[in-house]
Amino acid sequence: MIRDHDKVKEIKEQSFSRRDFLRKLWIGLGIVALAEFLGVGYIFLRPRKPEEHNEGFGGIITAGSIKKFADNSVTAFREGQFYLVCLQDGGFLAVSRRCTHLGCTVPWVEEEKKFQCPCHSSSFDITGDVKNPPAPRALDIYPLKIENSIIKVDTSKAIRRKRFDTTQVIYPS
Repeated sequence: MIRDHDKVKEIKEQSFSRRDFLRKLWIGLGIVALAEFLGVGYIFLRPRKPEEHNEGFGGIITAGSIKKFADNSVTAFREGQFYLVCLQDGGFLAVSRRCTHLGCTVPWVEEEKKFQCPCHSSSFDITGDVKNPPAPRALDIYPLKIENSIIKVDTSKAIRRKRFDTTQVIYPS
């Protein structure tokens, strides 16, 4: 009889109880859920390379040849949410369409040669400098470069500025 009792005890020690099975299952599922959470967090927080979003807002926009733009002109780029300004001296600026007061979209008024905010009547000259408040500062600009007479604008990083400065203008080489 003692032997049967020892065998039963030995079998119970070798077998998995339902409680042990469920505990190990929950631990396994918890590890899988944690791995998924960390993976999604990594994908969300990792920095994107400019090549991943090459065209459209938040990437590099190819504006075109410098010959395409007349001096003292403003050309809207809706997909990039900016205006390409060609100044009287042949220099270029990529000016944001967002008013620095409350973020309204600022249209270019060709007849008056200024950017006029429809929300609170702020106005800006062709370089984006404030001419009529309440806008607190000049329109933001985007970095641009000219390669082989082709203008490219990087809309992934707007440059905040207080006022227009001639060092902000990019000239063809």
